Amino acid sequence: MIKGLTITPPVLGRISIGRVIQKDGKRLPAKDDQFTITSQVQNKDGWVNHPLDEKLRENNNGKLRQIPVRLLFNDPELNLRAEYTLFDRQTGRPLCVGDGEHCQRRTNKGVEQLSCPSPDRCPLAQGGACKPYGRLYVNLSEDDELGTFIFRTTGFNSIRTLAARLSYFAAVSGNKLSCLPLQLTLRGKSTTQSYRTPIYFVDLTLREGVTLKQAVQDAQVIDAELGEHGFDQAALEVAAKQGYVNSCFEIDADVLAEVAEEFYPVEISQASSSQQGGSQNGKHNHNVTSIEEGLRKSVTAVN
Repeated sequence: MIKGLTITPPVLGRISIGRVIQKDGKRLPAKDDQFTITSQVQNKDGWVNHPLDEKLRENNNGKLRQIPVRLLFNDPELNLRAEYTLFDRQTGRPLCVGDGEHCQRRTNKGVEQLSCPSPDRCPLAQGGACKPYGRLYVNLSEDDELGTFIFRTTGFNSIRTLAARLSYFAAVSGNKLSCLPLQLTLRGKSTTQSYRTPIYFVDLTLREGVTLKQAVQDAQVIDAELGEHGFDQAALEVAAKQGYVNSCFEIDADVLAEVAEEFYPVEISQASSSQQGGSQNGKHNHNVTSIEEGLRKSVTAVN
């Protein structure tokens, strides 16, 4: 296997609760109150919807707020990948990735293993430069049982909720996550920071009409049947783990520009400055730019 090449589950499409829109000649992220399932193909209007999107909407009165899913792995950390990540906003290339204890950072000496104090206490992360970055891989179709759709998020609410659910479901099922009938559920909440307007996050629940007792019993049966037919779940998980650690930074080169556009849009910072007088936010943007310029001077160019 080629070292330095990110090996992640095969991705057939994307699941999102937002989109990038054109407004006043700028590309801006727009939040939504429903899921959208897209293919990996773009046209002039953005990402092309996957055929599954229309099919699932027919069963949900047009609003897609629940998606039936299956997980590939029994290990929660193989299904949900999450770290604190500092990106170069121009290229989308990760400059520093950490877990709150240790991090890997690009410097003029190459990739170094350093301590990670978390974004609140890291001088390089000030101004929102470093965010939690989560990727959830789920299977949506029996036509390709090893293919996945990816949900990407920098939201604390989604990452925290998904991590908890995966951990709990794995515990109660005896590590049979891949055999449970699950669904992604969109939830809303209002907070002081959101000025009482609803914000949306993603939850992972059992499918409607299925009790936890029934789901656990069925998972045990399904796991036994798969084993009898020669399906080696343990070997699949070993292969996935080896793929994840095959490179220093677990980011696909194909999505670098997309990550920068979705999570670090320069236009949003500029728009915020104009809306709020520009004095405080202008200073904030200048600080962020200075941090990124400093980092870019110290990173090693990687082609």
